[in-house]
Amino acid sequence: MSLANKTAMITGANRGLGAAIAYEMAAKGANVAVCARNHKAATLVADNIVNQGGKAFAVTLDVCDTDSCTQAINEVMAQTGRLDILVNNAGITKDSLFIRMNEDEWDAVIETNLKGVYRCSKAALRPMLKAKSGVIINISSIVGIIGNPGQVNYAAAKAGLIGFTKSLAKETASRNIRVNAVAPGYIDTDMTQGLADQQQQTLLRQIPLGRIGQPADVAAAVCFLASDCAAYITGQTIVVDGGLAM
Repeated sequence: MSLANKTAMITGANRGLGAAIAYEMAAKGANVAVCARNHKAATLVADNIVNQGGKAFAVTLDVCDTDSCTQAINEVMAQTGRLDILVNNAGITKDSLFIRMNEDEWDAVIETNLKGVYRCSKAALRPMLKAKSGVIINISSIVGIIGNPGQVNYAAAKAGLIGFTKSLAKETASRNIRVNAVAPGYIDTDMTQGLADQQQQTLLRQIPLGRIGQPADVAAAVCFLASDCAAYITGQTIVVDGGLAM
């Protein structure tokens, strides 16, 4: 699953799943654009990759700002001359039971988790269409497949990503651009560590493989889809959840 001579751009790559994907892609030879609103945190991840012998650089990106998305793509192209892989990972949660969920909580999650993917993908497609080559990988969630109480906004955005993935894959396949999604389950990240111990134990009992997923589990699936090993795969959603959604 070599990614040598590829340029990969990862949104929300300053921590959690995004950082894990950045490290794994760099280990497989990619030149990684570590993108995040927090430039200092993105630089830390990029510097760590470089110190480990990989290739990486930090790019400031706010997926809620169209101009920022365009500027980030332009910066990646200016530094490397190409964009082979886009991983749409940036996301937030604003959990609340639907009856209590206010409009700002709904809008914030849809704006970041769904419209942010629209913005970044549209900007990235310009160089990809010109090159007649590229891979877009969207980080969805099993919540978008099976739902979850208190996460109507998050589930709607993540389900939307699956439909977005299928439709864009059909539009771009003739130009040798593949679009796929990865739907993680219960993964050990900052986002899930905020759950109460009782919630974590309840979830753990529902996972057939009997363990919490690690960011590296998701990163491996993303790297597979980004590589030539997946050259005949497009429009698909790979669920990485230890069997939780079965």
